[in-house]
Amino acid sequence: MLKHTGRLALAAAVGLGLTVGGGAVKAETPKKGGILSFVVASDLPSFDGHRETTFGVVHPLAPFYSLLIRVNPANPSDPTDFECDLCVGKVPTPENDGKKYTFKIRKNVKFHDGAPLTSADVKATLDKIVFPPEGIPSARKSYYRMVDKITAPDPETLVVTLKFPSASFIPAMANPFNFIYSKKDLDQHGYDWHTKNVNGSGPFKFVQYQPGAFVEGVRDENFYMEGRPYLDGFRSIIAPKMAVRLQAIRGDRAAIEFRGFPPKARDDLVKALGDKVTVQESDWNCNLLATPNTKAPAISDVRVRQALTLAIDRWAGSEYLSQIAIVKTVGGVVFPGHPLAATKEELHKLKGYGKDIEKSRAESKKLLADAGHAGMKLNFSNRGVDQPYKIVGTWLVDQWRKVGITADQRVQPSGPFYDTLRKTKDFDVSIDFNCQAVIDPVADISKFLPTSGSNFTSFEDAELETLYAQIEKEGDAGKLRSLIRKYETRALSDTASSMITLWWYKINVHRSYVKGWKIAPSHYLAQQLDQVWLDK
Repeated sequence: MLKHTGRLALAAAVGLGLTVGGGAVKAETPKKGGILSFVVASDLPSFDGHRETTFGVVHPLAPFYSLLIRVNPANPSDPTDFECDLCVGKVPTPENDGKKYTFKIRKNVKFHDGAPLTSADVKATLDKIVFPPEGIPSARKSYYRMVDKITAPDPETLVVTLKFPSASFIPAMANPFNFIYSKKDLDQHGYDWHTKNVNGSGPFKFVQYQPGAFVEGVRDENFYMEGRPYLDGFRSIIAPKMAVRLQAIRGDRAAIEFRGFPPKARDDLVKALGDKVTVQESDWNCNLLATPNTKAPAISDVRVRQALTLAIDRWAGSEYLSQIAIVKTVGGVVFPGHPLAATKEELHKLKGYGKDIEKSRAESKKLLADAGHAGMKLNFSNRGVDQPYKIVGTWLVDQWRKVGITADQRVQPSGPFYDTLRKTKDFDVSIDFNCQAVIDPVADISKFLPTSGSNFTSFEDAELETLYAQIEKEGDAGKLRSLIRKYETRALSDTASSMITLWWYKINVHRSYVKGWKIAPSHYLAQQLDQVWLDK
């Protein structure tokens, strides 16, 4: 199938996670014991992985939960390497002309409250994600448009039937936000219970959460993977300020930050600690967006949205910001370097990606004047996380100032920020992001689909819907690439309903005694921590 071919080609391109500072990689026998302390740059907006999209949920909570299948944590840079977590044996291959998948579920798995886990729990979880009830958020619902029905004919069997064959199905199933919940919890407590409560079947049991401070977990002695986890427990320390996170690693109060540091922070830690730290680096399947609220009076005018994106000098911004922030690459909707991504020449054709920034800004000013919004003021919402939100946000304010736009930047902690983005909608433009786990362009670009559960533009566009419906069913590589270019042009240029700033670059610096964790092109993968151990 085409998408498998694309991912295999990508494996050679992105499976180059670099490791330096810790010496040559060699086989070692894991040691059992110890508490892993790590720092997280965000508090939790809620505990529900199905509705949330932030690393601030995955990093502290993934260790409490199981998944049906997952990316192999021993080889997470390979976007084609999936393994069973709750299922048995190898990840199943499709039957019935690619439209039926049968998963055999492990026996003797228990939730942390002691209740047995069966296929009924997996079905209830997937029903919540794929077919959420009215009013229940499901951030990745659009990934599963190919799913027709989910059944559990017996306690050890789960069957998923598709409407049409799709190589995006298995990557979607392996999404690390797909925490498996207890059907009993959903039935008895309702679909909002998991926003504030934890009951999983993962390698660690929930101990406590101190808002704004930390999340703690302890080893589940009855975990179904023999010999794992290796750690006695973990403490996830909430530290929004990068200086605090750096000081924690430097002073050995924390061993690792799983998200990423900018280049200077890496260099400072290596200079100070030498071979006591290891550096791993990788391209990052994540980009930062300036999301327009298309229901706001001025922003409803396409000319204003186009003016906003034309004002942004992405090429110069890449050179400058990559020195101080965790962003680097100029790109369109598809992960840069992927065979389906736009070339530089194709990018130049999009508004806001031109070679001549003065020409682009002249066009921006004319569009603003024609729309009657020259010298406009902008209500700009941002998230109170240094990297890269506040840094890129401040840069955007300066970019818009160059065409006469005054942006009033409102920075809020993660909880209120998400409320603004998702509920109150009292912004003209908001920082947002499209950070994905498994690299799978067809699923990843669904963020730009107006009906996606994670699209907060309030935009409606039948043409984008039609194009995406064609994309998710197309099996020919050339035709698929052409369709994605049309979709990209429509979203980023013709309607300017979404604005990508830059793609991210991942740099992880950690204490060299942390073993078993390998970098991936996503800060969501390999976070259950069952494979991590401490050499100390």
